Amino acid sequence: MNQLKWIFHPILILIFSIVALGTSLTLYIYWYIEVSTGLKAVVEKFNLDSGQFMESHTWVVILVLSILVGIILMGIFIIFVYNQKTFQLYRLQHNFINNFTHELKTPVTSLKLYLETFIKYELSRDNQLKYINYMIQDVDRLSGNINRILNLARIESKSYGDDFVACDLVYTVERFYKNNIQLFRDCEININNPSNRSFSYRISPSLFEMLLMNLLTNAIKYNESHVPRVDITFEPGKDELRLRFEDNGIGIEKPEIKKIFRKFYQIGNSDNMSARGSGLGLYLVDSIAHIHKGRVKAESKGDGKGSIFTLILPFKNLNS
Repeated sequence: MNQLKWIFHPILILIFSIVALGTSLTLYIYWYIEVSTGLKAVVEKFNLDSGQFMESHTWVVILVLSILVGIILMGIFIIFVYNQKTFQLYRLQHNFINNFTHELKTPVTSLKLYLETFIKYELSRDNQLKYINYMIQDVDRLSGNINRILNLARIESKSYGDDFVACDLVYTVERFYKNNIQLFRDCEININNPSNRSFSYRISPSLFEMLLMNLLTNAIKYNESHVPRVDITFEPGKDELRLRFEDNGIGIEKPEIKKIFRKFYQIGNSDNMSARGSGLGLYLVDSIAHIHKGRVKAESKGDGKGSIFTLILPFKNLNS
């Protein structure tokens, strides 16, 4: 069964198709040359008019035929690449559905268990508060997963909700941190602006805050340090502004860096607790950056050495 599966592998089918088509063209040209050679010998032997038997556009026909075969080969290759990408997307979606279903089911099961505990037993006030805090954490986790799906739908449908307005990015980041400080109370967040300049840029406030939330929560989630730390630094350049988000987290292996912004992509496998998530956070970050005419790049020195995510915005839209 495995041998049959290997025989019908798309790559082998593509190779066989190309070889078969190429061989057919080669045999046709070889056959035609042999026939033409024999016909030419007959014409010369009987002193016949070669114009009646041999056309001057023969090689033009062969050239056109070769071009058509090339187009067919290109079409086969494009279809193959498209099918491979479709299959890859299907596999990523399948993994996403499995993991996301688990992410939804786990907090719901946990909440049910805590509620049943409240019904069955008389609990002290301390135990009640402990279980209530656990329930709040589960609700936050459930809410976060649902929000990621809703945010994905908003971005892909281009229903951003609010207009773009000119904002001071330094003030926007500082206000975001102040308004959400309870989410980062066990972390060290540093906002650095060495140039002491203000940077006015047209943003969608809700989308930009979504970008900040995903970058910061990712840096904290994928972090095994005693105190997770994120340093946010504004670095103006000649024609661009860079917002660096440098953390002391688990880092990213080099082969993974180019893949982490893909929709549904998750580092590692589902058995790895550090790899669990929706696979949407960094895809949303990348999409929001492009909406703001910018881009995001990731850097890391490797496993356990932290990561740096840099939001790069065009400087021409900034005011000093």
